[in-house]
Amino acid sequence: MENKPSSSPLHFVDQLVVPGDVVLDLSNMTNQTIKLGGGLRQDGDAISVLKAGKLRNSKPNKYWVESSQKRYVPCAEDSILGIVVDSKPENFLVDIKGSTLAFLPVLAFEGGTRRNIPKLEAGTLLYVRVVKANAGMNPELSCTDASGKAGEFGVLKDGYMFECSTGLSRMLLSSPTCPVLEALGNKLSFEIAVGINGRVWVNGTSPSIVIVVANALMNSETLSGVQQKILVDKLLQKIQT
Repeated sequence: MENKPSSSPLHFVDQLVVPGDVVLDLSNMTNQTIKLGGGLRQDGDAISVLKAGKLRNSKPNKYWVESSQKRYVPCAEDSILGIVVDSKPENFLVDIKGSTLAFLPVLAFEGGTRRNIPKLEAGTLLYVRVVKANAGMNPELSCTDASGKAGEFGVLKDGYMFECSTGLSRMLLSSPTCPVLEALGNKLSFEIAVGINGRVWVNGTSPSIVIVVANALMNSETLSGVQQKILVDKLLQKIQT
């Protein structure tokens, strides 16, 4: 049955959608700001689906289509993990696990000036924000939030980074707290940065903690919440014996 456009997309949230489905009709809405993530596009007043998956939402009024894939499709305001591959006079070239490299302007840092351009070597891992993501153009990144502050963005030192599907990344970023992260956080002290582009960075006080956290996250994608907690318990038993 064909999905009919609605003034509220809540009917479609957490449901499977396919390309061509219209999940929202903006002509019926007033005084509301809608933010679109990956898998959705606007054509006039209609918000339609570009790829198969589940429609997800978060406050305030942000919607995207969640699907598990290896290649990342950039979307403005995404928080991602990038790897520096080269530097130019005006930009750093960054691998973001997409079809093209992204540009990180040398001034796109808090308080960035020509006198204090950071020295980022090839291989440096960054937590960055996507500023621009237009079709046919290389994405543009920033190491600041919308207010120009560094916040959580910047160089990620030490720790361990692994690649995963974009579906797992979105699961780890889900709200309320993801079960596997909640179970790990109750027992261990560690740092984590999750990029919506299918990259996760973990750091801890010991290599064994990093290994346990990384293994738990990598093996949790297809598990239920209860199964995720059981997995964490089993992994913790191994480092306690």
